[in-house]
Parts: sequence; C-alpha cells; structure tokens
Amino acid sequence: MVKKNSRVSVHSMLTAVSSQPVGSGKTHPLSVLDHAMGLHTIHVVFYYKKNPFGIFDVDPLRIALSEVLCLYPQVTGRLTRGESGNWLVKCNDAGVRVLRAKVEATMDEWLRSADSSEEKDLTFWEEIPEEPSTWSPFRIQVNEFEGGGVAFGLSCTHMNADPTSITILFKSWIESHRQEPIEHPPLFSSTTLHHQQVPNTSTKSDNYCATKGNAETPSVKMVTATFKFSDSAIKKWLDEVHDQCAKATPFELLAALFWTRVAHLKAPKNDNKHSLSICLDFRRLVQPPISLGYFGNALHFSLLTLDEEEMDYGKLGHVVELVHRHISDVREEEVWSVVDWFESQKEEGGKYAEPFRMYGPELTCVSMEHIIIGHKSLMFSASFKSDEKPVHVSCHVGNVRGEGLIVVLPSVEEGLARTVMVTLPEEEMPKLCEDQAIQCLQPTMLIGGR
Repeated sequence: MVKKNSRVSVHSMLTAVSSQPVGSGKTHPLSVLDHAMGLHTIHVVFYYKKNPFGIFDVDPLRIALSEVLCLYPQVTGRLTRGESGNWLVKCNDAGVRVLRAKVEATMDEWLRSADSSEEKDLTFWEEIPEEPSTWSPFRIQVNEFEGGGVAFGLSCTHMNADPTSITILFKSWIESHRQEPIEHPPLFSSTTLHHQQVPNTSTKSDNYCATKGNAETPSVKMVTATFKFSDSAIKKWLDEVHDQCAKATPFELLAALFWTRVAHLKAPKNDNKHSLSICLDFRRLVQPPISLGYFGNALHFSLLTLDEEEMDYGKLGHVVELVHRHISDVREEEVWSVVDWFESQKEEGGKYAEPFRMYGPELTCVSMEHIIIGHKSLMFSASFKSDEKPVHVSCHVGNVRGEGLIVVLPSVEEGLARTVMVTLPEEEMPKLCEDQAIQCLQPTMLIGGR
C-alpha cells in the first residue's frame, strides 16, 4: 500500500477481465507447494525508459491484457476454501485489479535515490483478508514517471504463483500486445506435482523442511539494497576461482560471495557454523521437465552448512566449489521427497498443514538462472518493441524474516551480468554496501544501495 508522503500517488483503479468469459463452475485447487508458500507474497517490477501507451484505459495494451487473461482463468479468479479446507481458485472471471500511479521523479532519479521502502510503493502489498471471495489476489500497478518512463509492478500471493510464473505472465501479455505467439503457454494442472514413485520422506531436504517448520524467527525491520554487476566483472571473478571451480556459474559465485560477506556481519554462533538455504526452480530439474509455463510454485529449498573456517573470504573459490557441488547434487529424488513430506503433513480430512516461513530463519539465496536461456533472459525479452526492453527488473518477497534473503536476477546487460537484491536487518545493510570484497567487483548501486 502506498504510504503517506510517498513520491508515488495512485490516482485510479480499474478491473481488467478476460475478453472471453470462463465456463461456469470451474475451479483450480492449489497444490501442496502452493499452500506451503502461504505466508509470503511476490512483487516484481519491470522498468521501461519509454511509456508504451497513451491512455491505458483505451490503449491496445489493455486489450492485449484482456486477451491474454483468457489463457489465465486462475489469475482472474478469487480464492476460496474447498470442502477439505484447502485453498482453491474459483474461476469466476472477477478480474485483475489494475492501478495507475504517478511518480514524482524521473526514472533515473528514482533508481538512484529511492530506498527499498519506496520501491514497494510501485506494487500492491496487502495480506489475504479473512474472507477473500471478492479480493483480487493479482494486482498490476502502472507507475508513470516524470519524463516518460514507466514501471509495471505485478503483485500476488506466493500461494498463487512463484517469480517464474509472474515473469511468464507479464511476458505473455507483451507478446499478445505485439501480436506474437505466446512462447510459454500457461499450464494449470493439479497433477503436475504428482509422481508415480513410492513416497520418500527421509532425505536431507525433507528433514530440513521439518526443522524449518519448528523454527522461530523474531521480527526486525528488514531493508533491501540492489547491486548490479557487469558481464566483465563476473567474467574476471569466474576466472579468479577457475582453479577451484572450473564450472562455476554467476549464481554460484555471487551466492558464495554474499554468503561469506553477510556471515561476517552476524554475531558468532555457538557451533561456529553458517548455513545457507538455496532456493532453486525445479521445472528443469525433474524428468520429464515441467514446462516453464507451469503456473504455480515449483521451488525447492535445500540447506548447505559450512564451518566458520571454511567461510573465510580468502577461500572464496573453495566456497564457490562447495556451493556448486551442493547444487549439482540436488536430484529429482530430493525434489519429490519434499513434495511427499508436505503431503504427509496433511491433517485428518485431507487439509494441508498450516504454512511456515520458507524464506528464513537462515540466510536464503534464490536463483533465477533457469530463465536465462543461452545468454538471453526471459525477464528482459519482455519488450514492447524490439529496442524497448526493460532497463531494470526487481523482485521482492514479502514477509521475509531471519538472517535475510539474496535474490540473484538476470541483468539488462545480459551475458554473465547479474543483479543481486539483498534483504537484511536494517542495522547490517550499511556495512554490506561498503564491504570491500563486494566493491572489488565494482557494482552499480541502485534502490536502497546508495
């Protein structure tokens, strides 16, 4: 929600519906993994230098949105409880709320001067009400900057979609606007996460989930800073660690770097160990692969723990190798075992267990490497015209607590370039932004990183 004295002012709201009505009585049950994300929200902002429309109410962009929403009846529907008490979407074509807002700054000024709290004003933040039957779980906020720039802020409950789903939805809207084929048509299927293997609930990952479910995380003020690393800087540092990890990816390098630097900001632990929760999209990890168009949650969380001695910055290449090895060892069996574990927690009558905080209590690092195909990112291929791709994309997760969150995103430069969004307790962020090990990569500091 936009705050008082904010530079962002919402001046109108409309409801976008699909151009073809949905059949009566259609419902979509949310999966067990969807339910597991129930405490969180997702907020993705796409920044464009040029405004692609005149008046949104009558522009073809709105027509394209209505057309693409025909493919997404779960997006225009409303949440309700089924007979077992689990969430499902009633596909009643109630529509998506579209808010229009003005920003009292140019885009360049905004990216230099806004903090993470202000950037949140570009999207809609609201908890699910007790009675959500008329509440829109998806919101689009169109933010027009002085001088012509525009930012599209997409928000939804994490139960309904993960960052990949939101990215594909937005990209499909732009493809519809350009009258191009939808590259990744949406897949809605309650059986996608069902497999035929004998349930297995005795792997490291499901043991980790059981521990996470019992963790308590105190509430402190969290802030976010954004670091943009160039293709040349990442290439240089991958060369530096080549002897220790020849197959390191930009994500593994940056996860190791930020993990070691954040660890230095934390108070010493009694067991002298540091843990990193690594969040991977598993659409391409399982066989047969799940379509990128799968709409819902396909995230796998696993835990890597190292001794304090191994976390020393002088051994960054060693940490990169351990992160690489951990990710390489995430197998399909691990993925399905977590699904099986959540299924095994059902209450009598089939109701899924209450959700717990998935981002925390330990530091969590999210990879978006799977949406980079070749050296091209799906996030930055959402172009209104061939020369008008986003200049920046941000991704926030709501209700993060504990040690913090690192999200490694594609960058507008593409290639090996990456954008890293770090959320930490407020008192720790200034030290991280000044950390010399990070500054050696000469990042451009954006939102909240000045």
